[in-house]
Amino acid sequence: MSILVVKNMSHGFGDRVIFDDVSFRLLKGEHIALIGANGEGKSTFMNIITGKLMPDEGDIEWSNNVRVGYMDQHTVLEKGKSIRDVLRDAFKYLFDLEEEMLSVTEKMADASPEELEKLLDRMGTIQDELDNNGFYGVDSKIDEVAAGVGLKDVGLDNDVAELSGGQRTKVLLAKLLLEAPDVLLLDEPTNFLDEQHVEWLKRYLQNYDKAFILISHDVEFLDGAINIIYHVENKKLTRYIGSYDEFLRVHEAKKLQMESDYERQQKEITRLEVFVAKNKARASTSGMAKSRQKKLDKIDRMEIVQDKPKPQFNFKTARASGKVIFKTKELVTGYDTPLSKPLDLYMERGQKIALTGANGVGKTTLLKSLMGDIKALSGKTNLGDYQYIGYYEQEIKGVNRNNCIEEFWQEFPSLTQGQVRSALAKCGLTTKHIESKITVLSGGEQAKVRLAKLLNRETNILILDEPTNHLDVDAKDELKRALKEYNGSILLVCHEPEFYQDVVTDVWDCEEWTTKIV
Repeated sequence: MSILVVKNMSHGFGDRVIFDDVSFRLLKGEHIALIGANGEGKSTFMNIITGKLMPDEGDIEWSNNVRVGYMDQHTVLEKGKSIRDVLRDAFKYLFDLEEEMLSVTEKMADASPEELEKLLDRMGTIQDELDNNGFYGVDSKIDEVAAGVGLKDVGLDNDVAELSGGQRTKVLLAKLLLEAPDVLLLDEPTNFLDEQHVEWLKRYLQNYDKAFILISHDVEFLDGAINIIYHVENKKLTRYIGSYDEFLRVHEAKKLQMESDYERQQKEITRLEVFVAKNKARASTSGMAKSRQKKLDKIDRMEIVQDKPKPQFNFKTARASGKVIFKTKELVTGYDTPLSKPLDLYMERGQKIALTGANGVGKTTLLKSLMGDIKALSGKTNLGDYQYIGYYEQEIKGVNRNNCIEEFWQEFPSLTQGQVRSALAKCGLTTKHIESKITVLSGGEQAKVRLAKLLNRETNILILDEPTNHLDVDAKDELKRALKEYNGSILLVCHEPEFYQDVVTDVWDCEEWTTKIV
């Protein structure tokens, strides 16, 4: 049974076509991954099926009475509510029923025999509803899911208004999972999850008995969670059954077959064109030439899809820094309250360090304190000599109305337009992307613009805060290669061990220093 049917859908932004005559179906219980390079339209597709965007053409049909859950990052969390309060809202309908049952109980005292019978019937119905939906196990269910995504570490009594962006995302994800809709729609749910919580979510989705559509570039996460893949590429959606490895095998085989069929067709077209050209003017053979021309006209000409440009990341290195990168003495980081114990840290030239630990323990705060962007609560930081720092920020807040070229020129005004276009293209951005405004780009495309600016700057120290978020598989692989070859020092926050393990020389676990309970 189809829960969702998309028929002949087309959509674009300006003259940039995202989808062209796309059809799609979601069946009951299917676990679907939407995969594809950055900018192919995965998040746009989610926005269309949720009604946030109207397609230019086509129909979107949901079955009746289907509960759809979509994690909206822009949801406003009400100040004064605790994390537990927000999570309990997932069961609001059950708490409303409990309130009604209490009201029914109060009315019984003054009810006539006839009214009493009706009230007893209603009370029995409510009780059955509460029992069937596990109302009396709600708090333990909340604790289980909160622990799974890492919210127990934060503390369920904390005000949601005081949470970091990553913690806020976890609250929204946990609430969505607790609501257990008929269809889960998840866009990059692992971006703000730590390794153990990614593993928990993977198991949760494996056992989810309803349908979901998932966007993710984390191959290891996908492989255990999904059974259907839709590949978003060149304005089309192509369905594959099986694991990610199976998709790669079938996709490559189809690509080779298409190339072979294309070459065969081109040879046939050339043969027919040559025959027509030679024989159409000769009276004795003009009939055969016309016959061949008709055959030519009927050929449905194949087009070979051009491979997207692969990103090329090559960091420019400045002169060598001094031996000492930084040395701290009893450094305490935080804002109003301490996030760390007094820290005596030392980093020297050539070290490549990964900072790990749960969200909210203070990894980003430590980076900003070391750079001087945030004043430490106490202690000292001594920086070495000849430091040329390149900083990659996890997220850029606010609306950016520049196009990619304007954005680049703000930092590198001396470059020609050709040089700017070349720098952006090397990061895997097409002409259409380069000429688009930053606001209409996907998260992965915006990340590539930020990377392009970093790559164009001479550095001897890279400070990178979750650089793999939003990046597609090709971009991740290329970034990993570039960081391995980088001659400078690296301080890296990352939640993907498979990415950083081959890059870094040291791993620092921030949970050993944090004042937060983890």
